[in-house]
Amino acid sequence: MLLDEPTNHLDIRYQHEVLSLLSGLGSSSIVVLHDLNLAARYCDYLLLLDHGRVAAYGTVDEVLDPLLLESVYGVRVRRLDLDAQIHLLFYPSEA
Repeated sequence: MLLDEPTNHLDIRYQHEVLSLLSGLGSSSIVVLHDLNLAARYCDYLLLLDHGRVAAYGTVDEVLDPLLLESVYGVRVRRLDLDAQIHLLFYPSEA
């Protein structure tokens, strides 16, 4: 199944319901997500693009590296590993 931003414009509860439903289907899905915290929670593998080129591909743990994300997005990133889940905090870069 291919899905482009299936959680766009949904409230937080419904974002999680949709992605939980997808992850429970037992089939493979390719999902475009801009919310990296949702990707961290529901995806097994991530492909990170930077200006249309592959910046990284791998497990959630491998791809959601703060230094990598900072270089791609141009913002400061802090990663918290809590309750066996990755949580990302984003801060505007200092000018």
